[in-house]
Amino acid sequence: MNIARLISVFTLVFIFATNTIATENTLAKARLTFPSRYAKEPGAAGDRLISTFDRYTAKKNIPWAQYYRDKMQWSDDTLIKKFQFYSIPRLALIGRDGLIAHERVRMDTAKKVRALIAQFPAEIQWGQWRGPWATGFAPKGNPPIEWSEKKNICWKVALPGLGHSSPVVWGNLVFVTTAVPQGDKLPVPEQPPGAHNNLDPFHKMQFRVLAYDCATGKLRWNATVRTAQPHQSTHESGTWASNSPVTDGHHVIASFGSNGLFALDAQTGRVIWQKQLGQQEVKHGHGEGASPVLYGATVVVNWDHEGQSFIVALDKNTGRERWRVKRNEPTSWATPIVVEHEGRAQLIVSATTAVRGYDLANGKVLWHATGLPNNVVASPVYANGIVYAGASYEKRTMLAIKLNGAKGDLTGTDHILWTRRAATPYVPSPLLMPDNTLYFFHHYQGFLSKVHGLTGKDAGPFRLGRRNFYASPVAAKDRVYLTDRTGSTLVLSHAANPKVLAHNRLEDSFSASPAIVGPALFLRGEKFLYCIEAAQK
Repeated sequence: MNIARLISVFTLVFIFATNTIATENTLAKARLTFPSRYAKEPGAAGDRLISTFDRYTAKKNIPWAQYYRDKMQWSDDTLIKKFQFYSIPRLALIGRDGLIAHERVRMDTAKKVRALIAQFPAEIQWGQWRGPWATGFAPKGNPPIEWSEKKNICWKVALPGLGHSSPVVWGNLVFVTTAVPQGDKLPVPEQPPGAHNNLDPFHKMQFRVLAYDCATGKLRWNATVRTAQPHQSTHESGTWASNSPVTDGHHVIASFGSNGLFALDAQTGRVIWQKQLGQQEVKHGHGEGASPVLYGATVVVNWDHEGQSFIVALDKNTGRERWRVKRNEPTSWATPIVVEHEGRAQLIVSATTAVRGYDLANGKVLWHATGLPNNVVASPVYANGIVYAGASYEKRTMLAIKLNGAKGDLTGTDHILWTRRAATPYVPSPLLMPDNTLYFFHHYQGFLSKVHGLTGKDAGPFRLGRRNFYASPVAAKDRVYLTDRTGSTLVLSHAANPKVLAHNRLEDSFSASPAIVGPALFLRGEKFLYCIEAAQK
């Protein structure tokens, strides 16, 4: 892809310091915390290529400054790297916003540094389930409108095993997880009451995390993190690798649910730490799927099942448990989101008993609102002080929850902006556009609602002529992308009356949600991983 190609050949001009210039004054200018343990580390003078630089910093275990998603979290991690400018006998500190902490650095160098760092903010990446804002919208994306097996395919690679986890992308790497059957057929463990329409685990599985080069599709690393027979079945339309990974460009956090939570080095695939959180007893044996959340240095995993449910926060660097809170919830599959509101990071989780907002710092419940049905799958979305959470099973409910001043039980209060009781999302999560427009499927069928988030007014529904959508809708610019399980993607205009701009077909089946980064769209199918990008003119 264009960004990856540019970064891979760009001359390094950046990011490092020694104690000779790391004074309090220069650090204050850059608004960085200098890690004293690196103060005496020599720079790698003369390195010009980013690949060489990556190898050096990986060996020294020095993380990239610009890979941290929020300036409020910078104190939690190492925020700089040290390097000597080639042909410039100085070392410097550079912040994510491009501020340089040494005034004697040449001005033309400063301009180049700012231009390069401008390409790395989190909003340009797709580092988590549902993208940089956790809404499905790519603020810097501009992928093609049309493609086929013979048009606008930058690359296509075969994937081992089977997984419905969505790809995540950071810098020049795209990450996916998979489960690969191994060995002889085995007896199936006893399954839970009511199990039906399931795939049974007849084999041991290799649980793998893979990294591919965004520009070429070349496999950069393939890490097998565990080999074991799953203790429980999964739904016939599911897999044992349905939880999407999350990355900040330094760590990749991959959850295989009952088969482990793993933190890997994003550049090498080395396992940094791993945790076993227990064995989930999922309702009807329909498989696991909630993805981990990464915010600054905090990893969060929601563990709702038929046993004792809980939510746990872990340290990204060590796996150390920061807090754990029990939950009175049955099985759910919804991935939490983290939002910043009124100066506080809140963790928001959709579930049957209640939608809850937790203080990310300590796990304290700040507010809750009841009303969702059983089997909550869709993740909530948030913008402009409003959370939207919905589900569709034995009943249909969607809530718009105002967070300003939210405290305690919000059910039936003015904090519930509106409630919807028909045509609500089930498996795919809603898409939230920057203008507060919500798009979501009815259940997972081929009817699309277009709802104004502030009023709840529906401009639809729109009959799509397709069915069985498991992938969540995504968007970029003024276009909405809807991918179904037959290999088709409809591209719609985001307009008062949406129009079909293209109907694209590939030779695969898609349950994973797409990822959009710059000019590229990544589609993970049952057989292949695609990078879709307009051909260079």
